[in-house]
Amino acid sequence: MRRRLPAIGAAIAGLVLAAGTATASAQEESAAPAAVPEFDFRTGDTVATGLTIPWGLTFLPDGVSALAAERNSGDVLRIGYDADPVVLGTLDVVGGTSSFDERGLLGLAVSPTFATDGWIYAYLSTEEDNRVVRFTLDRFEPEPVVTGIPSALNHNGGRLAFGPDDKLYISTGDANDSANSQDLDSLGGKILRANPDGTVPEDNPFEDSLVYTWGNRNVQGLTWDADGEMYFSELGQNTWDELNRAEPGANYGWPEVEGTGGAPEFVDPLVTWSTAEASPSGAEVVGDTIYIGALRGQRLWTVPLSGGEVGEPVAELVSELGRIRTVELGPDGWLWVTTSNGNGEDKVVRYRPIGS
Repeated sequence: MRRRLPAIGAAIAGLVLAAGTATASAQEESAAPAAVPEFDFRTGDTVATGLTIPWGLTFLPDGVSALAAERNSGDVLRIGYDADPVVLGTLDVVGGTSSFDERGLLGLAVSPTFATDGWIYAYLSTEEDNRVVRFTLDRFEPEPVVTGIPSALNHNGGRLAFGPDDKLYISTGDANDSANSQDLDSLGGKILRANPDGTVPEDNPFEDSLVYTWGNRNVQGLTWDADGEMYFSELGQNTWDELNRAEPGANYGWPEVEGTGGAPEFVDPLVTWSTAEASPSGAEVVGDTIYIGALRGQRLWTVPLSGGEVGEPVAELVSELGRIRTVELGPDGWLWVTTSNGNGEDKVVRYRPIGS
C-alpha cells in the first residue's frame, strides 16, 4: 500500500532525502564474448507492488532511496526495500486514456550535482508536446528544460539519463510520423544531448542542435559501458527490434531501414530480435553484460559485451514478470526492474548479485 504525503511532509522528506544514484542477428563467433551471469534470477526481492505502469526509475545519492514515476497518474514515488511506496508529489501529464495511449510521465533522472542543486529531471507529455522538465522534491514546481518534442498516442521515446560527460541524454520517438526521424529540424525520432539547463553543448555533432543521433523510431533504453561507449535499445515496427551503439551524428535508418540494411549511409544494429521476442525498453550495462527489458517479449535479455563486440543474447525471466519496462543497477549492487502490465498489478523487483 502507498500513501500520499501532505505538502509539508513531502518538503521534509525531500530535505531528508537530499541530505544523504531469441533470435539475434548473426555475430562473428570468433570475436563474440561469452555470457557471464552476474545476477541470481531464480528468486527476486519485491520492493514495491500495487503500482500502475511505473516507467522511470532512478536513485537518490543517499544510497537507499529510489524514485519511480507512474506513467498515467504523474505520481513520483519514493520506494525502497525497507519501506512502503510513498507519493512525494504529482506532475501534471496527459495520457493513459486507453491501452494504446503511451503518453504520460516517463523517464526520470537525478542531477549529477543533486547535492547542491536538488534537481530531478522528468520526461512527460502535455497537451502540446513531450518535454523535459526539472523540479525539486520539496516544491514540485516543474521548470521546462527542453520543449517541442513531438507527441502522439505512442512512439514517444521517453528515457532520460546523464552520461559520463554529465550531459543529459533524451530519447524521443517519431510520434507516429516516420518523417520526423529523417528531419534534422525535428526533435522526434532522435537521441538528444543537452546541457543540464537544456542548452546545446558546443561539441554536439550538429551546430546549434540538440540532435545526437537520428533515423530512430522509438528509443527507450540508454546505457554506457565502463569505457564510456553508449548503447541504446530501439523498438522496431513489425519485423526487427534493435540494440545499437550510439555514434555522434549517425543516422540509424528509420523509416528507410528496419533492422540490418547494410546501406553505407546508415548504421546497422549490433543485435536484432523479432518484435515478438523483444519490444525492448530499458537497458543497463553491468560489467560485461547489457541487460534489456522486453515488453511484448516478456523477458530480460542479457547480451554479453566485450570491447564493443556483442555475443549471443540469452533470455532470463521468460514470462515470469510479464512486460519489463525499466532496468537499473541500484546503489546496493542489485539489478532493479519495473513491470509494465497495468491494472494496478505492477511492481518493482530487484535481483541479487551472484555470490553476495
